[in-house]
Amino acid sequence: MKGIVYKSTGSWYTVKSDGGDFYNCRIKGKFRIKGIKSTNPVAVGDAVNFDVETIGDDTIGIINKIEERKNYIIRKSVNLSKQTHIIAANLDQVFLLVTLNNPPTHTIFIDRFLVTAKAYQIPAILVFNKIDTYSEEERDEVKYLAAMYREIGYTCVGISAVTGKNVDTIKEWMVGKTSMFSGHSGVGKSTLINAIDPNLNLKTAQISQQHLQGQHTTTFAEMYDMDFGARIIDTPGIKGFGIVDMEKEEIGDYFPELFKLKQDCKFNNCIHIDEPKCAVKDALEEGKIAWSRYQSYLQMVKGEDENYRVDIHEEKK
Repeated sequence: MKGIVYKSTGSWYTVKSDGGDFYNCRIKGKFRIKGIKSTNPVAVGDAVNFDVETIGDDTIGIINKIEERKNYIIRKSVNLSKQTHIIAANLDQVFLLVTLNNPPTHTIFIDRFLVTAKAYQIPAILVFNKIDTYSEEERDEVKYLAAMYREIGYTCVGISAVTGKNVDTIKEWMVGKTSMFSGHSGVGKSTLINAIDPNLNLKTAQISQQHLQGQHTTTFAEMYDMDFGARIIDTPGIKGFGIVDMEKEEIGDYFPELFKLKQDCKFNNCIHIDEPKCAVKDALEEGKIAWSRYQSYLQMVKGEDENYRVDIHEEKK
């Protein structure tokens, strides 16, 4: 049988068959020794082949093949720094939810996420949530950030998952596509998904006022079918985002504004740090490139990943 993985809990997978039925599945052991470095060889969104077995009163599926992925979003594993974790696969687009505070989302996190999406050719949309709670000064800051990322070429939208402002816009962009929602814990992913489709009734939680951090309400990535012809993948909250398997020479290619200037640098292998006659550094001095973006780029090139590793609330052993 063929199907798509809708939920992964580490050892069990919920698979929706082409016939529309859901099966609890496990994987054959050989997947774990095929040289796949990822801690999860099967991810939500994967197209798989599986056999059905009846054991006593239970019917379970055994996944025996993963179809080739068109793309995926990957992170560094929390406890095993040499291993990686695939968050979701076969995506049409990703929505990154951003909040100025409660909790704060810093540009270094945004940029790391965007670089990873770009590297795996997944269109990314920035969603500035909770705009109904901001002061005039904070709204100006959101406008500044949105203008900066729009100029680079990213789609940005300000929304309120609570009041419903621009939620219909998100729905329109989702029709006919598989979308992933991501962001820090507490930015309002589950609240937004509930606003998009109240029938899902996903669990939400209040922000911790002591640390201004969200409480983990989504333990595992899970995909849902929407009644308006869309699929959505809700993901666990992310604290940081460590980039994976990128050579320092290629990182600049995933910053659109840096890539555009690359051909004007004196050296074709310029990494825009100490080289003379660098078009990127000239543009930076002229204010044509945002300093926050260049700082993010420098941190990635220098391999300063340790403080930005993804920390996802995982299944308790």
